[in-house]
Amino acid sequence: MRRGQIEFGKTWLVIAGLLAVVALPACVTINIYFPAAAAEKAADKIIDEVWQLKQEQEGAQNPPAAAPTTTTP
Repeated sequence: MRRGQIEFGKTWLVIAGLLAVVALPACVTINIYFPAAAAEKAADKIIDEVWQLKQEQEGAQNPPAAAPTTTTP
């Protein structure tokens, strides 16, 4: 083999090694587990807030009717 071919082979080996070093950590998955009760409580809170906002908007669009007046003869 000639000297140029050996250097070319080493270059590819270095590139492949660096690629493996960079690609391997990219395949790591981090799992975060939330307690089911806490997640359910947070979901309930969000749902309650959304319903309150909806009721406030409906209340602003439909003002309550005036109370009927009674007259006595």
